[in-house]
Amino acid sequence: MAKSGVVRVCFVCLGNICRSPTAEAVFRRDVEAAGIAHRFEIDSAGTGDWHVGELAHPRTRATAEQHGIAITHRAQRFTSADFARFDWIVAMDRGNVQALRDLAPDDGARAKIHMFRAWESDAPLHAEVPDPYYSGQFDLVLEICERASAGLLAHLRAKHGI
Repeated sequence: MAKSGVVRVCFVCLGNICRSPTAEAVFRRDVEAAGIAHRFEIDSAGTGDWHVGELAHPRTRATAEQHGIAITHRAQRFTSADFARFDWIVAMDRGNVQALRDLAPDDGARAKIHMFRAWESDAPLHAEVPDPYYSGQFDLVLEICERASAGLLAHLRAKHGI
């Protein structure tokens, strides 16, 4: 955690247009609802650069909007410099965990990388958030993000005394 008392969290998927912007928006909503937004810096990024600058996938945005969540994020790529910027780097699947580990400059940076569904109470061990870009499971992704976000927020509040 930064000296300012702000916990910095980045959600990461492949292209930063489906899963990670959904996770970012759901987590941001949860933090705001808890009245502790001033204690967090929340962002998302992708390990690939195919969609840099684009808005989230139209179905990602539409699914979120159906649940009262606005996603206005524009895709960006996660870089090695981001390890210094964030305290918690939350990946959507094992492939992105590996890409992040490969990019990490040292063991301290690698220790910041976690799987998002690790905080979903009933998720199987090493469960991944499925990529709706290929599966079309946008509703399922939102549901998973809501469950995992609640668990992550509870964990971070306990860990950082928030």
